[in-house]
Amino acid sequence: MLTKLSFSEPPVAGAENSKWPAGSELVGIALEVQAPQPYLLDPHYAKGLHAWFLGEVQQMDPQLSAYLHDGESEKPFTLSRLMGPFREQGGRLLIPPQIPFRWSITALNPQVVEWLREWCRRLPPWLELRGSPLQILGWKVSAPPRTYRQLLEQPLVRRSWSLSFVSPTSFRHRGHHLPLPVPRNLFHSYLRRWNDFSGLPIEVEPFLDWVDGEVIIQRHRLESVKTTAGRQGSVTGFIGCVQLAVSSRAPELLQQQLQALIHLAPYCGTGHKTPFGLGQTRLGWLAEELPATPVLCREEQLARRIEELSALFLSQRQRQGGSRAEKTAQLWATILARREGGESLQQIAADLEMPYETVKTYAKLARRSLQSGSQDYSSSSLP
Repeated sequence: MLTKLSFSEPPVAGAENSKWPAGSELVGIALEVQAPQPYLLDPHYAKGLHAWFLGEVQQMDPQLSAYLHDGESEKPFTLSRLMGPFREQGGRLLIPPQIPFRWSITALNPQVVEWLREWCRRLPPWLELRGSPLQILGWKVSAPPRTYRQLLEQPLVRRSWSLSFVSPTSFRHRGHHLPLPVPRNLFHSYLRRWNDFSGLPIEVEPFLDWVDGEVIIQRHRLESVKTTAGRQGSVTGFIGCVQLAVSSRAPELLQQQLQALIHLAPYCGTGHKTPFGLGQTRLGWLAEELPATPVLCREEQLARRIEELSALFLSQRQRQGGSRAEKTAQLWATILARREGGESLQQIAADLEMPYETVKTYAKLARRSLQSGSQDYSSSSLP
């Protein structure tokens, strides 16, 4: 996503460690990277960033890596997509050479914070994004080291706050995407992470019921976008800014908890798929830093094609309904849409973590179904 960025001073690896106290539970860093030559990125490059990060963790701490990869709780980290002055070529993002870009990582529990501290002391020289290795120039702290108690106990200074969503943001709601910053959904998103990691639990339903009745949207500037995220499928999300306010009659404890969750947002992100670059959130009204729509072109085209094919394949079933049918339709749509975009079956199989022959078979079935308009794939099996 395109975001204006400026390192006021050239970041130097390790220079920020003296400002990073032991015992911190939250932190955000930004790496400065650059391409040695022009690169065209595929729309799924965020998955490559995610895989590279987990690979770095695995090399230093296999046990932590297993938890990050397989843990069923909330993920204790977020990753942005690359931020910088992208160009566009043939509907794809092009990284120009020798121009700094930014990649942000946040940590949400002490284990990941400590790992990140050690990692920053001995940064690798290259970010090995498949087919597009990026030189790592340095890093700096982008969200200061904090504890959850510090967020909760900071003085109440206002009853109105602005949040900016600088990458596509979405919530899961009744089996669909909800591309709107409804206050209850916003704070449910933050509350899940807070209760999972803080050790200072907030009772969920009473708090969210209060948010429903007392937190209002004073103004907003929003735009809906479609994007790709994770292994397959598309996501309908929003980017933009929102200003929230609460009545002065609200109990001080609830206001304190609300403020703490708002200040948690830049660390934990908003909504789902935050480890794949969605839901990047900043404090303040930062309309001038929002993504420029043209660079979303190829990604949005792919997302729309996946959605179109998913609906078509699902409608061709002789027996409608069921999550299995939806998953199969989405898988076929993802494979076929990416194949239409020129990606190789080998690359698609690697990204989906599926056997090549299985992906090849699904591509044939999807193409045949698209051509015939009547194929029933109810008996096809998911991997």
